[in-house]
Amino acid sequence: MNAVDAAQRLVWGHAALTVAIDTAPGRPVSVRAIAAAPADAPLTQTGATAQPLVEILTPGQGRGHVSGRFSETTIGRRLAFTGGESGRDGVWHTLRIDLRDAVTGLVARVHLRSADGVAAVQAWTEVVNEGAEPVLLLGVTSLAAGFHGLPVQGLEVVRGEGEWLGEGRFTTTALREGPAVELDLPAHGPQHGRGRFAAISTGAWSTGGALPTGALLDPASGQAWAWQVEQNGAWRWEVAERLDGAYAAFTGPNDIDHQWSQRLAAGASFTTVPVSLATSATGFDGAVAALSAHRRAIRRPHPDTAALALVFNDYMNTLMGDPTTEKLLPLIDAAAEAGAEIFCIDAGWYDDTGYWWDGVGAWEASTTRFPDGGLEKVVAHIRERGMQPGLWLEPEVIGVRSPLADELPAEAFLQRDGVRVVEHGRYHLDLRHPAAIAHLDATVDRLVEQYGVGFFKLDYNIDPGAGTDLAADSVGAGLLAHNRAHLAWLDGVLDRHPELILENCGSGAMRMDYALLSRLQLQSTTDQQSFTLYPPIAASAPLSVLPEQAGNWAYPQPEMTPEEAAFCLVTGMPGRMYLSGHLARMTDAQLASVRAAVAVHKDVRAELARSVPVWPLGLPGWTDPWTAVGLVAGEVTYVALWHRGGPDSVELSFPHLAGRDVVLDTLYPRDLPPYEASFDAETGVLSVSDPVEAPFTARFLRIRSVAERTH
Repeated sequence: MNAVDAAQRLVWGHAALTVAIDTAPGRPVSVRAIAAAPADAPLTQTGATAQPLVEILTPGQGRGHVSGRFSETTIGRRLAFTGGESGRDGVWHTLRIDLRDAVTGLVARVHLRSADGVAAVQAWTEVVNEGAEPVLLLGVTSLAAGFHGLPVQGLEVVRGEGEWLGEGRFTTTALREGPAVELDLPAHGPQHGRGRFAAISTGAWSTGGALPTGALLDPASGQAWAWQVEQNGAWRWEVAERLDGAYAAFTGPNDIDHQWSQRLAAGASFTTVPVSLATSATGFDGAVAALSAHRRAIRRPHPDTAALALVFNDYMNTLMGDPTTEKLLPLIDAAAEAGAEIFCIDAGWYDDTGYWWDGVGAWEASTTRFPDGGLEKVVAHIRERGMQPGLWLEPEVIGVRSPLADELPAEAFLQRDGVRVVEHGRYHLDLRHPAAIAHLDATVDRLVEQYGVGFFKLDYNIDPGAGTDLAADSVGAGLLAHNRAHLAWLDGVLDRHPELILENCGSGAMRMDYALLSRLQLQSTTDQQSFTLYPPIAASAPLSVLPEQAGNWAYPQPEMTPEEAAFCLVTGMPGRMYLSGHLARMTDAQLASVRAAVAVHKDVRAELARSVPVWPLGLPGWTDPWTAVGLVAGEVTYVALWHRGGPDSVELSFPHLAGRDVVLDTLYPRDLPPYEASFDAETGVLSVSDPVEAPFTARFLRIRSVAERTH
């Protein structure tokens, strides 16, 4: 460990991060500071909190203070510091903190790791039963932390909601106006409060409601913390007030929210899901920049990480799950002319009946859709046009009409009380079972070998609910084990096929979490087909996912006006452009505009892959007339700006450019009138007005910082 001082404080970190843990006997082991500061510098935070570092809930011990919180559990209060170990693992600085409860014999090992130079930490907790009797766990935090003893007054929380077609809607709320109203706690005992703001996701759509990404802001000091729970199933995070200030606690599934419990026999262990926490002394944008750098550090390396090949997908507002040879061949030609590098045949390629929803599972190519030369002919044409072939796949489900529903053993499916779980005409595979894994491995390996598939769009269109009680201590424990088996299966696929590119799609972005995104290369950001509703989704996406992983659909259509088509294509710019649309029906001029957008995207994609997001108009609202997101890559800031009615002018704030001279360019579209713009170098404010009399316009801008302003 880096240091334990006379005040019983453990200090650990590196040049970009300080983590300080209070370990004094007689009080809970707790986080004193998580700060973007050198570990050997004096801590500027003078406050303290006694929020226990680990909270463990069991029926025999419960909470030490009545509430619905994951704060002040009896075991959490008692856990005593017994030591630890720090080290290095490549770029990672590592720390293990050992705690023990003398009453139950439970040992908690908190694991922290932080990439060198990044002001963020990933944490998880391992619980080992070193007692003589079994213990039933009802909840274990991955991390619990107070925030330097900061009083709640003035603090703000950033939280998000997701929904099919309405992903990534973030809001910023003052804690005092929301979950932590003034209650005069010191006058009542004194006692800690009982309320909390809890973001909770149930089932297997990890981002289908509340979002695992959030933040706590102290505008007065500029301190900010941003986090993500890295779980492809159920999770919870909460923020609330204690007598000694604000705290946050992060868990995977637990008993009260997710029907989760885990029996620990003597000698057995349980490990929580990971959570990552980034910090900054320069506000929200700084914390998100640190979280972005951390996301890049935890990602599995891929050959595609540098290439970022551009994908054309035939689904959105185009073939919509009805591909045939006749429809695909001209679309393949047009996609190649536009500059696509991968062509993905989406849903329906396996269907002979016209209604495939409840019959999927075998993933054999249709003979009626591809009558002359089969799917092989279509795939060969994709290759002839210089593109890599891709296929849509929904691997985790078996339709109730599929022959495989009877061929696979019943134990290969999620069950409740001996009955297979059915959701919207599908059974859900249980990836703990070897027969389920064997089926999926054989499917992927066959499609790669037979068709040379280099890209899979992995979709996920049902949510099986709380989980399975088959061979599990609880329904939630069964789901968690399945979630972890799913991640292991993906690891195995990429180990066998390291060149394979996998898209994470879950009925749009219902499963946009970094358990999956630490492994997969691309994330579809929505299923939203209305191009006028897409801007707030695309603009908020970098808060949840790295720009180079954010598959923002650009689906221009031949019947659109030039401004509408440009609007669609700008939506694809602040991420990894995901192209679609009836390109084969376009005029030469229309296709030239698409080619121009693709060329711009290819020119900037390498810089987007090292960029960090800023929001010059604040986080986008669903109906805002102007929407913007900036991506900062060194001396260059790229800005996607959409205008959807309302005022003709707007002011965008770029504090990082204040005091700089800049050059402003419109990168796309160049064949339409540019926005009129002026930049105030003193304040970093860009004033923009839209001269075009059209209901919907958008521009993709580049701001280059050329020099510090001289006075």
